[in-house]
Order: sequence, then C-alpha cells, then structure tokens
Amino acid sequence: MNAPLFPISPLLPQIQQHLAAQPRLVLEAPPGAGKTTQVPLALLDAPWLQGRKIILLEPRRVAARSAALFMARQLGEEVGGTIGYRIRFENKVSARTRIEVVTEGILTRMLQDDPMLEEVGAILFDEFHERHLSGDLGLALALDVQAQLRDDLRLVVMSATLDGERLARFLDAPRLSSEGRSYPVTVSHFPARRDEALELQVRRAVQQALAEHPGDLLVFLPGQREIARVQTGLQESLDAGVEVLALHGELPVEQQARVLQAASDGRRRVVLATNVAESSVTLPGVRVVIDSGQAREPRYDPNSGFTRLDVVAIAQASADQRAGRAGRVAEGVAWRLWPQSQRLEPQRRAEIDQVELAGLALELAAWGSSDLRFLDPPPAGPMGAARELLQRLGALSSSGAITALGRRVLALGTHPRMAAMLLAAPDARAQALAADLAALLEARDPLRQGGDALAARWRALAAFRNGRAPGDANRSGLAAIDAAAKQWRRRLRCDAAPPASIEAHELGDLLAHAFPDRIGFQHPSDPLRYLLANGRSARLHELSDLRGEPWLVASELRFEARDALLLRAAPVDEGQLRKAWPERFVTEDVVRWDSERRALVALRETRFDRIVLDSRSAGRVDPQHAAQALTDAVAELGLQALPWTEGLRQWQARVESLRRWMPELDLPDCSDAALLANRTQWLQPAFAGKSRLDALDESSFGEALKSPLEWSQRQLVERHAPTRITVPSGLERPITYALDSESGEPLPPVLAVKLQELFGLADTPRIADGRVPLTLHLLSPGGRPLQVTQDLRNFWENTYAEVKKEMKGRYPRHPWPDDPWTATATHRAKPRGT
Repeated sequence: MNAPLFPISPLLPQIQQHLAAQPRLVLEAPPGAGKTTQVPLALLDAPWLQGRKIILLEPRRVAARSAALFMARQLGEEVGGTIGYRIRFENKVSARTRIEVVTEGILTRMLQDDPMLEEVGAILFDEFHERHLSGDLGLALALDVQAQLRDDLRLVVMSATLDGERLARFLDAPRLSSEGRSYPVTVSHFPARRDEALELQVRRAVQQALAEHPGDLLVFLPGQREIARVQTGLQESLDAGVEVLALHGELPVEQQARVLQAASDGRRRVVLATNVAESSVTLPGVRVVIDSGQAREPRYDPNSGFTRLDVVAIAQASADQRAGRAGRVAEGVAWRLWPQSQRLEPQRRAEIDQVELAGLALELAAWGSSDLRFLDPPPAGPMGAARELLQRLGALSSSGAITALGRRVLALGTHPRMAAMLLAAPDARAQALAADLAALLEARDPLRQGGDALAARWRALAAFRNGRAPGDANRSGLAAIDAAAKQWRRRLRCDAAPPASIEAHELGDLLAHAFPDRIGFQHPSDPLRYLLANGRSARLHELSDLRGEPWLVASELRFEARDALLLRAAPVDEGQLRKAWPERFVTEDVVRWDSERRALVALRETRFDRIVLDSRSAGRVDPQHAAQALTDAVAELGLQALPWTEGLRQWQARVESLRRWMPELDLPDCSDAALLANRTQWLQPAFAGKSRLDALDESSFGEALKSPLEWSQRQLVERHAPTRITVPSGLERPITYALDSESGEPLPPVLAVKLQELFGLADTPRIADGRVPLTLHLLSPGGRPLQVTQDLRNFWENTYAEVKKEMKGRYPRHPWPDDPWTATATHRAKPRGT
C-alpha cells in the first residue's frame, strides 16, 4: 500500500511502537491530519493484531461512510472488502473485512452482545472530543473488558481539541501529538443589521464572500431546518455559476458523496453544513468559512421527559476547528456571525452532564455493573431519577437488576419511554397507533392552535393521510410525522395500516406505558388540578379541551413553582390502568402527620402509585407505624421542629469543625443536610413508642443526635474540640463554636475572656491538636470587648500599652501592670488600699 503523505504520516512509526509495548494510547491531531484513515491502515499488519479486526468508532454516520470509502480507495478496493462500515439500518461488511468503521451505538451493542470481542484486536475512538454519551459509555465498557477479560485489547483515543493531558492521565497512557498542516486563516466578525434574522445575515455574508474571495464556501448552520431555508434563499438569489449544496447526517448516501467530491464542472460551491463538517470529513476547495456560531446539541427537556436537540452556542474549540476548515488547501478567511464581544465556553461540555440518563442506566444494568470508569462520572441525581423511571417502566426490578422487558426495551434501540410504549401494544393495530404516537412525541407540534389534547394532533395526522389536513396544520410537519411513523412500523415489523379512527382513551392507554410517572387523577375538590403518580401535581389551563376527564396521562409538562402546567395530555381509562398495573393499586392502613393538627392520624388509604384515591380514618394510631411517620414529619417540618438546645448546636458545630480541621478522625457527617438525609437511621429509633412530636425530650434527642458517633469518636471530639479551657487565672472559660450559615464551613472558635485573666500567657491557645488558634475576644473588667485577636503575643507587644493607657483611668481598681508577660493573672479587682 502506497499511502499519500499526510501530516500524521511521520508519527505512524511511533504509534506502532507504543501499541506494540502497551495497550492504550492518546493521539491528538487536528482535522485534516489524516488520523481517521491513516492510523487504522498503519496498524493492519501489526504482529500483536494477529489478523484480528480493528474497530474504528466514528460519532457520525456521514464520517463513518466517508472514512470507509477513503480507506477502501487507498487499497484499490470497494467498501465491504478489507474496509467496511456498519451504521444504523446499513451494513457493508463481509467475512474479509479487517477494518470496520462503526457509529457509537453500534459499538455499545457489539460489547453488550459479546464482551470478549475475540475477533477484535483494537478499538479506535475517533473525534472523542465531541464527548457524546454513547462514546463515553463505549470507552467505559471497553476499559472494563480490557481490565477483566482482554488485557491484549488495544484502545486508542483520538481527538482534535480535547484536554489530552487529562485524558492520558485518566487512561494511564502515553500521549502523542501531530501538528497537522494548515495555511493561515484570517478570522473576523461579520456584523448583523438591526433585527436581522440569521438566514438573511448568512445570505448577505455568502454574497459578499463570493464577490471578495476565491474558492468554495463552507457555511455552518445549526440544523436541517436552517439549511433548507438558507438553501432556498440562496438558490433564488445567486447566479447559475454557483452550486448550493446541503450536508447533514440525514442526506442519502449519494448526495453526501457528491458534496465530499470536488465539483466536476469547475463551478464554485457553497456547502451548507451542520457541525458534521467540523471534523472527520474533508471538503475539497474550501477557502471561506462562514460560521453561525450555533449547533443543535442534546439537552434534557424536563417538560417532555426526553433529551431533545436544542440550538446552543458552540464552544471556542469548535469555533477554532470550524475556522481551520478555511485553511486546508490555501490561505483562507473565516467570518463569524456573532459579536466579537460574545465569549464562548472553552470546550464542549460532555453530554453525560446535560442529557437524560435512562438509556445509560439501562445499559449499565444490562452490563451487570455500574462500577465503570468514566472520564466524567454520571451525576448521581439524574442517575437516581433514571433508575426510578426504569423501575416504573418495568425495565428494572426493585433491586436494580434488568428484567426480561428491560432487555426487550434495550434491543429496540430507542429511549426506554418510547420502547416501553411500543412494546406494550397488544396487537398489530395498536402497534401502528403506537408508531403514530412515537412519531408525534418526537416531532414539533404540527398544529398552530391545537390546544392541549394529544388527540387533536393524531386526528390532524389521520386527516392528512386522507388528503384533508385541517387549516391550522403544518402540512410539511404532518408529512414528516407520517414518514417517521412508517419508519417506526418498519422497525416493529408491523404490517398493519394506521387506524382511521380511535376510541377516546386509546391514545392515553398506550401513552401511559411511556409516562407511568405522569398518570394523573383529578383532584376531588379542584377539577383543573391533577395528582400525579410521581407524587407531584399538575393543572389544566382554564380553556383546556381535557377538562372533566377523571384520569389523564401527560406527555408534556411545564414545571412551575407550585403545580406543573399540562401542555399535552390524553385521557386514560382506569380499567386499563388496573389491567396493566394491578400491583400499583393498593389499600393499606397508614399513619400520616397532619400538619394542621400537628399530630399523627391513622388512615385507611387506597392509592395508585403515589396518588391517594381515597382516605378514611382508621381509628387509633398504631405505635409500630408512628415512629416512621414522626420521622417523616421532621422531613416536612425541618430539623428546627426537634428540641435543640444551645449545647446540642454547639456539639454539632464541634463535630463539623473537626471534620474539616482533622479529616483523619473520620467523623460522620452531622450537617443539617446529612442529618435530614439519614434521619431514618439515627432519629427514628428515638421515636419508638411515641405518638407525638413533642414527646421527644431534650435528653433523648441529644442521645439520638450523637448516636452516629462511636464512644471512641465522642472522646476524640471532647479532646480536640473541648467546650471549656482553663485560662491562667485558674478558671475555666467556654469556647464557642459556629458554622457559616450558607457554606456550612467552620468559623474560628471563640474564647471570650477578661484581659486580666491572661496575664503571663505568651501565645494564643490552640485546639485540634494545635492546628487551630482560638479567636480571643479580650474583655474589659466590665465585660466589654477591647480587642479581637488570634495573635496574643503581638497584642502584648504592640497594642496592650494603648489599651492600658485608656483603661487604667476607667478601671483603677483592676491591675494594669507594665509587664503583662510576668504579671499574675486574676479575675478579681485589687484589694482595697492597694
């Protein structure tokens, strides 16, 4: 193989040497250096590979196809021979394939299906700086396989703009860098006019750039919608000598290939691209980049419960990459369509910190371990919420293990909410309706004035299919929803046609399987308010089309301070709920805290999940349930409802202070937040046998509060954070401890003492094994503050003389010696006549 010379070429021998000696490598190289296509080819004949496959992971389908095609051409072959690729709904590999280019979700499935990966010798993670959730998961799984099963598996993480040093430390791997090859690019900011839409600004910039600069233009836009609008405007305004092309991941393969080839007729080209063109693909002839500074990236939308693509400002690293595209073949220019004063985040944030994590939680449950090494660990709060949702969906058991349904959900390859709904359909007709619902949930609202009933959207779709869409509907939007529904039916292998009409509850009965946490029951005293299965509440707006429905399931909510607003919902039949989830309808005797009566009440409750359907008095309070109910009452009322004394607050401050000052003591967390979080362990036993909150006395509460500390730990608190200290006068004086009300950090401990009691003491007393000086509040004989200091020696040397001069006349009966170092400390006045 005679490969052309790329900037990465001089580095290839070092890459081969490193991987011959160790299993992991971090490779930094800018776009265009050739890392994507040249590194896999250079490793094909490595002895350690032993004829096995190389998996090259690409974050985007366009890049996967492009990389496979380029490498196959270098070998003089067609794709599907030595070089192949696998992406969603497309597979071009054969028994001869040695380098397999896959997208991120495909790698996860490969690892889940066969963790040994016996036919694979190396996995290369390309463009890792994009920090997609599936890429982070793929690396975590691969590291686990390497550590547990395959120490001979090579892992190479390749990136253009990531913090390579941090990544190399994380992987315990060497780091190599390629300088790349580029020409100078002049970057400037192209101003917008007052109230000018982005599409108009782009059109002006394109027209001016075509007139002023040679070469092709690459225009970065957020997504397909903006590309389509700009393309229409440019095709109407530019002459026929300029070709306007789109580039995004949903284009057919033939159109993508056309954009990635040089123009055969010599015409200038304007390529309108999403951030797919930032890296991985090469566009020949580009000399001008026009950058909107925006991209569509996944963000968690709490209203819908899904991760959606939002238009966001790009990071500075992305802006630099985009600009660099203008300098690949010659000097170029980059025009940025945002103000020069606007500051961008330095790096793209990892998706794991800003998307919904139900899919990740299900993957980890299927893997059998959540103890994986992530570059950025999944945040605990969203992971907890994700597991709770999966349990409601039936995908996880109460112990957190994946269920048989969970494995079917995972195999469907979509969001667990959607998969649960699609799999719940009992027959082919219901499957077709579920496919319609899935398409509607993922799409923008096709109705301009559609109210809050999901049924109105479905009826508009049904009417569109019959050629009579309502006047307030977006026909192109309905066409896209219809096409998406066909895709869903194809994936489900559903041959049934969508129904022409439906019963009132059919949509809701299916939707409840996607949103079991958002099933709502009408409040008995407020017809617009609904109690939700997750324990929250929501309301309809005054003119809602759903008013009067006893049961609803919401697909979209707007969360507000008190109740959420139901934006989109469908009625659901209680009989279907009882059939689908009989175990969630329960009747039991409970004890509750009545905040108005400030007492416990015994109730017989009928509930669906966390919705109380009926509640009646059950007579006397059962002592067995009272302790838990009182403990829960404290969670509602706050810790201030307990019988705190100043001494107990001081004890808490002493423990918390020592946890910061002497962490090696390993004392338990006794902050208010921790006490509330762990209240069942330390507080509930103290309520045993009690049925009233005020039955807990100060002594019992104090012992409960201290119970998390063993006896030896309590002794350490007394030794290192004493409540009193003996001063030179021979008397004991109290030390006061406090915590900052906002941060919870310890404030300096205070010793308030009369100045005369410290005569003869040279240095400030210290506690916590001598690490923390006391803050001395030096008092006059009358108890008024004279000085605050942590440096007693400095006070005697520099300040005492002034204090003595001022105080001697005011307190003549008290000693004011010239030499406080040798004077006798006292708490008394001088005897009369002295």
